[in-house]
Amino acid sequence: MESKNKIALVTGGSRGLGKDMALNLAENGIDVIITYNTAQKEADAVVTELQGLKVKAAALQLNVADSKNFEPFFGQLKATLKSTFQAEAFDFLVNNAGMGVYATFADTTEAQFDELFNVHFKAPFFLTQHALPILNNGGRVINISSGLARFSEPGYAAYAAMKGGIEVLTRYQAKELGARGITVNTVAPGAIETDFGGGVVRDNAHLNKHLAEKTALGRVGLPDDIGGVVAFLCTEQARWITAQRLEVSGGMNL
Repeated sequence: MESKNKIALVTGGSRGLGKDMALNLAENGIDVIITYNTAQKEADAVVTELQGLKVKAAALQLNVADSKNFEPFFGQLKATLKSTFQAEAFDFLVNNAGMGVYATFADTTEAQFDELFNVHFKAPFFLTQHALPILNNGGRVINISSGLARFSEPGYAAYAAMKGGIEVLTRYQAKELGARGITVNTVAPGAIETDFGGGVVRDNAHLNKHLAEKTALGRVGLPDDIGGVVAFLCTEQARWITAQRLEVSGGMNL
């Protein structure tokens, strides 16, 4: 029997923005599968929290940095859809998993570049491709970019370039998947207080104040500022939005 709820897959859902996205989706009555890289204990705690919101939930291990993992992962995903959700397919893919590297353009190593490329561009490209056979018609793909693809802060050249690529890819995916009724959009957070990049925005008071002063709403973002926007894009009210970049930054660098 098909699950009556829609089902979302959120990569990198054990902490930070991904966790908040998962919780917001659950609050909208959407069943959620999250992935985690190494933090199984944290991921299991998120699953418990999601189940407390009266939805079905599961956590699967996935290191998005290595595309060789994708085929076995989708085998696991199909089995989990069947056993936990009584479903053959899912509805919403949120390509959230990420990591931060701070390095000036002059100092960025090839290893750092390759890691950023694999996690932030290659993974969303091929994870979405692998998902297509079990992504329901009328579904949604949400890619995560960054305010840094619009404005420039020294130290993020490689990271921001990958996010710029994601924004172009989003438009092509929207064009090609539109025939199936699938919308594809980008959410671009500004500076957020999480442990991303070593927690620098959260823990460095000088940087936090500097960024707040450059933001129209007078503070840096919190995870809860982002998750609700992702959840909204998975609602029926958002059905006519596709190929768009939604920056959720409180008005940084206007």
